[in-house]
Amino acid sequence: MPLLSLSLARRFGPALWPLRALVAGGWLQESELDCLLRRAHPVLRLNRVFARVESRRWVADDMLALGLRTNGNAHGWRPGQHVRLYQELDGVRHGRSYSLLAAEVDGRIELAVKRQPGGRLSNGLLDRLEVGHVLELEPAQGELAWPSDAASVLLLAAGSGITPLLGLLRQALARGFSAPVTLLHYVRRRSQRAFSEELQALMRRHPNLQVRWAISGEAPLAYELMGRFRADHLAGWPAHSLLACGPHGFVAGVRDWWQALPRDGSLQLEAFTPPAPAVGIGTAVRLRFARSHRELPGSSAVNLLEQAESHGLRPPHGCRQGICAGCTCQLLAGSVRDLRTGAVTAGPGLPIRLCVSAPVGDVELEL
Repeated sequence: MPLLSLSLARRFGPALWPLRALVAGGWLQESELDCLLRRAHPVLRLNRVFARVESRRWVADDMLALGLRTNGNAHGWRPGQHVRLYQELDGVRHGRSYSLLAAEVDGRIELAVKRQPGGRLSNGLLDRLEVGHVLELEPAQGELAWPSDAASVLLLAAGSGITPLLGLLRQALARGFSAPVTLLHYVRRRSQRAFSEELQALMRRHPNLQVRWAISGEAPLAYELMGRFRADHLAGWPAHSLLACGPHGFVAGVRDWWQALPRDGSLQLEAFTPPAPAVGIGTAVRLRFARSHRELPGSSAVNLLEQAESHGLRPPHGCRQGICAGCTCQLLAGSVRDLRTGAVTAGPGLPIRLCVSAPVGDVELEL
């Protein structure tokens, strides 16, 4: 049984600053202190973020919302960002990024986990995680932000892309945002309309909000749209500012639609899957890995993370989707192409994300 309650453990955290200073100065080992702190409460750590599961609720047939409470080391987190969550399954530590639906000042956060075919961590969390379990989280990241001065806002989500947009929407409405807001959620089946009851309740409370769903795997009802994203789905809807989240193909289609006409508003996009692999063998290039003192053959058609791994290197990485920044590496020489946008980055000394970067020519990396 913990010596402290979670509330007391959170209040105890700020008093640890002298120990943090000693660790920073090399006088103490953080790992040894963490071993002692966790005896007081399982989530208590000097700097790392741990959280206790406080609630579970199904919000769709294939999505579970988790309520967590962090240990006090989560600073500046906000809805719409994403956090990388770690859990040990069958003796192997796995990590995956999930979007924040809520982030309160008392350390309570909410995120949602969607069942994925073959997904070890996501499915393990759905099937095994219980109230009281403790998880480790990395600091929140992400740039999605609500356009508070927009004359109208259009939110487009596909699948679990609803989670960061709903987090931003909740916060904006709670703060009194009164301009028109339209949310369109694309799902395969009606039973996958995550948070549908909450969204309908928000519509009843906020006349400026309109929510609709598009169904691609079943016959739509009268109030639903049919199929995947198409421009005619948005005919007549105001869109001074647009936020979209979903798989890469969905986000790319939204971008093309938005850029087809001159627009004055802001565009924010976030894809949670990587671009489709390039077709063809690409151009032969040379890959130089500075720290490893190796020079190896490569291809302009394959991302640098996969190419490094194919040669036996083990760069740190996370989501493999260009979201979590876990594979960020310094480009020392040469140029790379962002597989999501086509933008070219030229060195030296610039950070790139290996999982979504392919070499344009010969490159040198700090690996």
